[in-house]
Amino acid sequence: MTDLPPTRIEVFGFDVAEISQIRRIRAMRDLGHEVHSFTMRRTNMNADFTPDWPDTHLYVTDNEKLARRAAVVAAAIVKTARHRARLRDADVIFARNLDMLAIAWAARALTGARAPLVYECLDIHGALTGQGIKSRAMRAAERRLLAGCAMLVVSSPGFIQHYFETVQGYSGPWAIWENKLAAGGPLPDRPVTRVPSKGPLRLGWVGTIRCAPSLELLTALARAMGDAVEIHVHGIVHHHAAPGFDAAVAAHENIFYHGEYAYPDDLARIYGGLDLVWAQDLWQPGENSDWLLPNRIYEASWAGCPSLAVAGTETGCRVADDGLGWTIDYPDPALLQNLLQSLTREDVTRRGQALLDRPEGDFVQMPEDVQAVITKVREGAA
Repeated sequence: MTDLPPTRIEVFGFDVAEISQIRRIRAMRDLGHEVHSFTMRRTNMNADFTPDWPDTHLYVTDNEKLARRAAVVAAAIVKTARHRARLRDADVIFARNLDMLAIAWAARALTGARAPLVYECLDIHGALTGQGIKSRAMRAAERRLLAGCAMLVVSSPGFIQHYFETVQGYSGPWAIWENKLAAGGPLPDRPVTRVPSKGPLRLGWVGTIRCAPSLELLTALARAMGDAVEIHVHGIVHHHAAPGFDAAVAAHENIFYHGEYAYPDDLARIYGGLDLVWAQDLWQPGENSDWLLPNRIYEASWAGCPSLAVAGTETGCRVADDGLGWTIDYPDPALLQNLLQSLTREDVTRRGQALLDRPEGDFVQMPEDVQAVITKVREGAA
């Protein structure tokens, strides 16, 4: 795909067991590149995972505990800077999220490494969008770090339009790696046909379960529709963000929690057992939740399961404009109930089959997508 030799890549990652990071690194390795990572470990997901590539463990860290994370960042800079030769030999350095960008930026400066630095932004944390002193200081730090980056990579154009250009004044090079299924490793067989289901409408909530407003919406829907709907939840629950989850499941006979699942092995089975999936993130309305494009819309579409989202958000616009499913005007259980009751099983099956008939590349990140960014960064540094 390129005349350049294999690239020596250093990846700074916030959690070695995070699924999208695993498949990104594997995709880079599948392209023939030499990849090593410096990673944190969080304890709330994929706890038994061991990386199958060379990795240097930094520290265990936690979600949302910003004071502890700041201390860990400082310690990780010292620890990473000891690997002077490795960093100096790197061709490209990728940093996934702001914490890791700070570590990579500082370690690069301390060791005299010259590899171009790529900032991969997965979410815009609420701490970056506030008006207080802490938020302003964090934005200033991010601007300073961005000035030393060769490339900004985001998962949604909404992040560029609503934050990096307008808030941070960023005008440098950027690229998009959407949260598609990744080419890093084999995918299960893709379903071929979509068959109308019988019985209650099966609505899914799949992935990282951390959105309390979505939990409230789906719980209210379950109460209102009763035996006409089943809510099926698959994934890792972040109880600190959705503290009422266990009580909601226990209180409703039509809400089912199926636990964690194997990615990507279980995707066809999970989405094949659903009629529709709730794809909208409501966790940070007006900010990150309105700007992101979640994994769910790609996974569900690949498997032929239509998505439901909120109009006016980046997710809702993609769902509506790309024919991935249906939207409601705002997150209200009555609106969602009205939409579901207006859809026939034939409507749902027809939309799902149309998704299955589309090329797999619409929903799967191809190796050339990853390689294009690596090549552009290397050529820019030559």
